[in-house]
Amino acid sequence: MIMIELITATQLDYFDNIYIEAKEDKVERDDFIITETKRGIEMLRVVKPNYHVPKDNIVEPDGRFVRRATEEDVETFHNNQSLAQEALGFCKEAVVKEGLDMQLVNAKYTLDRKKLIFNFTADERVDFRNLVRVLATRFKTRIELRQIGVRDEAKYLGGIGPCGRAHCCSTFLGDFVPVSIQMAKNQDLSLSPTKISGACGRLMCCLNYEDEYYEDAREQMPDVGQTIETPDGRAVVIGMNILDLVVKVKYKDDYIREYHCDELNAAGGVQ
Repeated sequence: MIMIELITATQLDYFDNIYIEAKEDKVERDDFIITETKRGIEMLRVVKPNYHVPKDNIVEPDGRFVRRATEEDVETFHNNQSLAQEALGFCKEAVVKEGLDMQLVNAKYTLDRKKLIFNFTADERVDFRNLVRVLATRFKTRIELRQIGVRDEAKYLGGIGPCGRAHCCSTFLGDFVPVSIQMAKNQDLSLSPTKISGACGRLMCCLNYEDEYYEDAREQMPDVGQTIETPDGRAVVIGMNILDLVVKVKYKDDYIREYHCDELNAAGGVQ
């Protein structure tokens, strides 16, 4: 089996799993490295140092390792960030002048400043060819405008979620995973969009984190409205605490009691 050596790295200003083909050089977690990706020469931070995977398990690495970053590279990166912010301001003014229906999110130079990338959102396809000519004339470098989705916008901009912590997508969630409304139903959460939507307006990624546990737990528990056998006789399920595996039941005399699933299983379980 043919193996390939990889390094998983991320951008410095937001989290994004980038798979870099490694050389013989060994790196450590949190090292800064210079890489060549499809965007150009970039400085990235190592998330997972040198490891091997079967070549058939990956389509193609996102880039290749060039060398470790130096202090000069770090200084250049921060200078580029300042220049990119100035470029973003100019581009916003140009967008208004061109009358384009697009919202700029951020701007970023490659480390060698051979390319200037602008990310933007838009409801429809945008003809920005003239804008590119204006930007290329102003900054004398290659210009790339990338239309991104609302989830990527939230990742790039960052922020604080309803839990009080920084957005998962900006800090550690490298790849977006599918999230469905059924996950919220499994966890007995409010289905109000304001309660289960993230900053991007889509379902919160964290709904996926505990979904597997809730699905497994529900298989062990009866449904609300079912009649079950309890240690004290037959009763109707009126509620449940899935995290604690506790079922609330009601008897014919309106007496209400709670039982753990193990107690119910010992008594005969669901009838």
